[in-house]
Amino acid sequence: MQNKDIMNDAFLNIVLFEPEIPYNTGNIGRLCVGMNSVLHLIEPLGFKITDRLLKRAGLDYWDLLDLKIYGNLDEFFQKNDTRDRFYFASTRAGKIYYQQSYSTGDYIMFGKETAGLPECIHTEHKEKGIFIPMSKNIRSLNLSNSVAVIMYEAFRQIKNTEKNTCSFVI
Repeated sequence: MQNKDIMNDAFLNIVLFEPEIPYNTGNIGRLCVGMNSVLHLIEPLGFKITDRLLKRAGLDYWDLLDLKIYGNLDEFFQKNDTRDRFYFASTRAGKIYYQQSYSTGDYIMFGKETAGLPECIHTEHKEKGIFIPMSKNIRSLNLSNSVAVIMYEAFRQIKNTEKNTCSFVI
């Protein structure tokens, strides 16, 4: 079966706050290329951007990635002042990810693997928090898996909306 290119303009903005594991970031970068999405990384990173493990996980797609890197959280928000379009993925959030309505161009922020998002995000943006339900046997899912789950739900919603309002056929 041949892949259909159904992604036109930039789809989503995926934001990783201080990612620590190069494999996760590489996998997420590859997913962003496949979903025509922008990957935003907020430093400090737990690896060098030239890390071979990062590149290996992203395969030969890394050069196709729309990548933006920021020195800290403040710089990120200064350059992306659209907070009404932000959602924050966290195990401490109150809304299940599929209960949120997504639009093309939304920003979805994920925290670092060992500590999640900073406390200020939880307190200042509580109403914008989303989570993936899971068993109480684990603390969290793998970061790249979490990004994939939420991205494909956003894709499903957005493409269904386009199909219903614009006669868009997949």
